[in-house]
Amino acid sequence: MTLWSHIMMVMEDAFKALSDANRRFLLDQLRVQDGQTLSELESRLDMSRFGVMKHLKILENASLVVTRKIGRNKYHYLNPVPIQEIAERWISAYAQPWLHSMSQLKNILERDSPAMTITAVKPKHVFTTIIQTAPEKLWEALTTPEMTQKYYFGLSIESKLEVGADFNYVSQEGGTMVSGKILEWDPPRRLVTTFSAHWFPEMSQEEPSIVTYEIEPIGECCKLTLIHDGFNAENLTFKEVGDGWPVNLSCLKTLLETGQPLKFKPVC
Repeated sequence: MTLWSHIMMVMEDAFKALSDANRRFLLDQLRVQDGQTLSELESRLDMSRFGVMKHLKILENASLVVTRKIGRNKYHYLNPVPIQEIAERWISAYAQPWLHSMSQLKNILERDSPAMTITAVKPKHVFTTIIQTAPEKLWEALTTPEMTQKYYFGLSIESKLEVGADFNYVSQEGGTMVSGKILEWDPPRRLVTTFSAHWFPEMSQEEPSIVTYEIEPIGECCKLTLIHDGFNAENLTFKEVGDGWPVNLSCLKTLLETGQPLKFKPVC
């Protein structure tokens, strides 16, 4: 399969998944409260358990929903990365004719829904993407300053790359935008670090959270899963990274698959 065929297949699956109102409703519910069980989602739709399972499976196959099993429970998380890729790789090339359609797509996940209370302890953000690259290349992109500055908002990694070492993202001016420490180091499979954001002063006062990168080879591609949890509350860092990680992962995917940094311009 060529790279272009792979990209088009991913986009086609996402478009098909978004074409159904019930599936868009499920995404709305995960937008309001991420990490819900099948029973919780079933209670919000007037259909059988089997029907909800079928819709969730389609969303999962399109990578719009990611699942994590914790104990006996299976939790579902919204993964907006495919929508981000559609916006950046395809729609942006025809921006003017498609502004109205883009606005509709953006609104799919921004509709008002009643607040929900979930008490289980589980990850706060889970994102996944498929990248046509080798695990070693992906690991290098995650851990070397020459690569991170090309896709991680211009920031460079500073680290000795061993358990217990600092793991900081530094701007070209020398300011530390993200500070952390390496908790797990298992190249090229798993990297776990603490995460403290500093681009707003109030974020520096918040407790550190935890970022986990998991790399799984799939043929000529890699499945990258990013889990950002350890939040004490839905604080400013939680809200900021929820919007930032999909952009970051899309930029990483473009760099590794094309060799060129993504010229990202937000579409309003």
